[in-house]
Amino acid sequence: MPFVRFPTSSLVPILFSFLLPSAVAAQEACTTYTVRKGDTLGSIAQAAYGAYDYQRIFNANREVLAASPNDLEVGTQLILPCADGRLTPESAPVAIVKEDAASTETATNKSGAYSPPVRILSANGWAAFTDESLTGGGMFVRLLTTSLQRAGNDADYSVSYIDDVVSHIETLLPSGAFDVGIAWDIEDCANADLLPDLARRLCLDFNFSDPIYEIVYGYATLADSKYVEARSYQDFEGARMCRPAGWASSDIIRNGLVEPTVTWLRPEGFNDCFEMLLKGEIDVYAMDVEFIAGQIKSLEGGDKLVINASLAEFMPQGFVVLKTNPRGQAYLDAINSGLQEMRESGEWYTIVSSSLDEFNKRAE
Repeated sequence: MPFVRFPTSSLVPILFSFLLPSAVAAQEACTTYTVRKGDTLGSIAQAAYGAYDYQRIFNANREVLAASPNDLEVGTQLILPCADGRLTPESAPVAIVKEDAASTETATNKSGAYSPPVRILSANGWAAFTDESLTGGGMFVRLLTTSLQRAGNDADYSVSYIDDVVSHIETLLPSGAFDVGIAWDIEDCANADLLPDLARRLCLDFNFSDPIYEIVYGYATLADSKYVEARSYQDFEGARMCRPAGWASSDIIRNGLVEPTVTWLRPEGFNDCFEMLLKGEIDVYAMDVEFIAGQIKSLEGGDKLVINASLAEFMPQGFVVLKTNPRGQAYLDAINSGLQEMRESGEWYTIVSSSLDEFNKRAE
């Protein structure tokens, strides 16, 4: 699970060098759109929002897009949400719920029956997802703490933020100091022995909740790079690629981006790849697209970067519990039932949209 704190300096525009299909050129937010030949989520998002931010389109059309987000079927009807997260202009504005879920103090159990509080482990600085400074501790913390109060659940909880994220998996959750970790890539564990170290450890030692969200792994280059027009993973052959060491690597292995086909650098610092790309020390920056977009908006030199509009992979995220935790399955059952109710009621989308809206406004 990656974490980094973004500075709140003034925004700089994201450069895009891609020609968009004329079909989407006139699209606007707060409308619906019928997919045409040649469309991608990236091109539709750029036409509607002027930015490579198709996460909001995916969030509003999750049931339609989850099976094949990179292969849009012609004729598919997509909702293009308003900039503030509303699904239509007539919808009530998304309210940012003021809550104390980020507090490390125990929540109040309304039933009065004692049960140990669920000890939740998070960290600061992961975009809109986890940070003590955000409402409710960020999107993922809000989803977890709310799920523990839905579907008949009435669970006490406490939330702690420890920024050494590797220690979450290696020490803190295995030691029993915490019960539930926020949040990690849900891997296909059928062939766990073939996965890289971190993913293999998660598969072998932890159980996952149902998917809570899908993040997008993508690629950024300098605007004048020969790799800017890559349309397949094979087009990256010979590239010097970079992803921080604390981030997952299964997607890049799965897509054949391994040495000696490409050269990898895995620095410890979360901003190092960004700086190395600006200096010309690497060719391609492989990362969570929202993470990259946050750096482009807020770090000096971001206007020189371009995010690839054709190559991306959606990765579901989940909460984790240690398999040997005696209460672990009960916690997951409560979380999953709460999440299901939240999806059916629309509360899931409200939390997701308001969290993204708050983060984006904070960066302006």
